[in-house]
Amino acid sequence: MDPPATSSAPEPTEPSTVTSPSGKTRTIWGFWDGGSTWRVRFSPDETGAWKYRTHSQPAVPGLDGQAGRFECGKHADTKSSFLRHGAVRISANGRHFEHADGTPFFWLGDTVWYGAILSTAQDWETYLSDREEKGFSVVHFNAVAPRNGVAADENGEISFTGVEKIRINPRFYQRFDQRVEAANAHGLLAAIVQTWGLRKEDSGNYLPESQLIRLMRYLEARYGGNHVVWILTGDARYEGEQGERFKRVGDAVFGGRPHAPTTLHPVGMHFPFEAFRKEKWLDFLIYQSGHGDDAKTLQWIHSGPVSGFWQKSPARPLINLEPPYEGHLGYQSHKPHTDYVTRRAIYWSLLNAPTAGVTYGAHGVWSWHTKAGEPPTDHPTTGAAKTWRDALPFPGSTQMKYLGEMFRSIAWWELVPDEQLLTAQPGGADPAQHVSASRSDKGDLALLYLPVGGEVTLRPGVLAPGLRAEWFDPRNGQRSVVKDAAGNAFTASDTKDWVLLLHR
Repeated sequence: MDPPATSSAPEPTEPSTVTSPSGKTRTIWGFWDGGSTWRVRFSPDETGAWKYRTHSQPAVPGLDGQAGRFECGKHADTKSSFLRHGAVRISANGRHFEHADGTPFFWLGDTVWYGAILSTAQDWETYLSDREEKGFSVVHFNAVAPRNGVAADENGEISFTGVEKIRINPRFYQRFDQRVEAANAHGLLAAIVQTWGLRKEDSGNYLPESQLIRLMRYLEARYGGNHVVWILTGDARYEGEQGERFKRVGDAVFGGRPHAPTTLHPVGMHFPFEAFRKEKWLDFLIYQSGHGDDAKTLQWIHSGPVSGFWQKSPARPLINLEPPYEGHLGYQSHKPHTDYVTRRAIYWSLLNAPTAGVTYGAHGVWSWHTKAGEPPTDHPTTGAAKTWRDALPFPGSTQMKYLGEMFRSIAWWELVPDEQLLTAQPGGADPAQHVSASRSDKGDLALLYLPVGGEVTLRPGVLAPGLRAEWFDPRNGQRSVVKDAAGNAFTASDTKDWVLLLHR
């Protein structure tokens, strides 16, 4: 289906302005929504009378110079963290996310790349209800079909056509609006992937730079009023000219003006961000340790480039957006990743840098799989997948609920890696036995992850005296007070993985 060309409609180059009751003015881009309809969306952050004025260049009668006012009152929904605490932003120290009122926001993400495009409204509701009940706070998904713009939603609509001059399809995005709004209604931050960049036929690579900017500006205008973060493109290397291209694109779309937190998604076990440290529009960093299961991969997760980069300036939150998906075949073993393997990578990822959050993924959910027993069409080496419905209750997803409850019960935003907590690594050089340790600057909070149980001995004098010690079972969320610690030595009850928590 060929959507109408945007070139047949006015395309303003000047944003509209809104003025708050306290007199603060902000500029907002409008977007075309089909026919002669243009819209401006934003999220008011003050109650009272707001004023607005539209602008277009060239001046278009009926579009330029329209002015008015509206009233904003308090919302009756007191359960929504977004309505209680405000939009999500980067914290003042650059280490984690927080709401507009300063309340820390723990990123517990779920991967559903194709879900918003392929799902029916009822199925999307089923998915979101499950993830909300399990305490997830973020879902990330594509806003543009990743393979050459040809994948359609259930109505047969595609996101855009054309290359040298793209043509946006408002019908596709009118439906997509409902998916984004539903995620927010369930208390989930929408991490929207604007393009994909793995293969040459992916939109992030084949579109000319000008059209990539145009598409991203459209998406930002359409969804910037929702509770979102932006992922410019996914599965790219961001090296050489590709890296320079996305520096220019990011700056053109987001540079020099307020916007929701913005990032880039690199390919697996690749950390290209040294070259991006001076990019002011790049607000947080995500990476993927990927789906390998050999010693090199394990070492990379807990002791790779992330473990050192977090100490560089400027500070930015670091999130492993793609640890091994539960049920996905391991690259080396060719065996499905168990909940333990997935869980282990996730705990390591929470402690290899100042804690900000992490993302979980289930094989079958990430691809919105509907044909059991087959691998995803464009990822044949990932292994046969269950349908998204059957993968939704994987045990690892419930263990993420326990993880979220435990971290939210402590001042997780104060945790910073400190391997000096340990007198020695219990497993020596074996990366599979690496014990990760983080603590607060004041020494009144510490968290250690023991992937194979055993004993850990803490260095005397590092932590504050009189802390309460607990074992946390990541499989069932149970906590038990440590009663038999000998001095600074703590011994788990078996060789399974355990979390040692020390706090006031």
